Amino acid sequence: MGAEIERKYLVDTAAWTPRDDGELFVQGYLSSHKERVVRVRREGERGVITIKGATRSVTRAEFEYPVPAADADAMLKLCEQPLIEKHRHKEQHGAHLWEIDVFHGVNEGLVVAEVELTSEDEQVDAPAWAIREVSDDPRYYNANLVAHPFSTWTKA
Repeated sequence: MGAEIERKYLVDTAAWTPRDDGELFVQGYLSSHKERVVRVRREGERGVITIKGATRSVTRAEFEYPVPAADADAMLKLCEQPLIEKHRHKEQHGAHLWEIDVFHGVNEGLVVAEVELTSEDEQVDAPAWAIREVSDDPRYYNANLVAHPFSTWTKA
């Protein structure tokens, strides 16, 4: 069984500058239940379908498979709306590769960094721009951003 162990952080956009244009991701959810998520994604020219189980701490079951880009495009039309649109940037920091997502559309203004780990107790040397861990806050799960887009949140 595949597993994803991931920590998620908010990004201080005043302290982080993209090093490249990133890659455009468009993703949607065929199922976004807490217990299971089925996601379809276009990653540039590639199509991917992913099934994820419920999150326990920072770990969840994950199964990911390539699909033809045309199939991914057709499946995106079947997904819950709105679709998630973002540019993904990758940066090495210390021993870890960080994926920084800059959201667009109804989630404009949200920038989140994720780092995948090999175990839950693995130490993370977070970059200075990774200002607050939000791994345990379900509002920041991409599947939840469909039903509750960042633009609708009450800003404090």
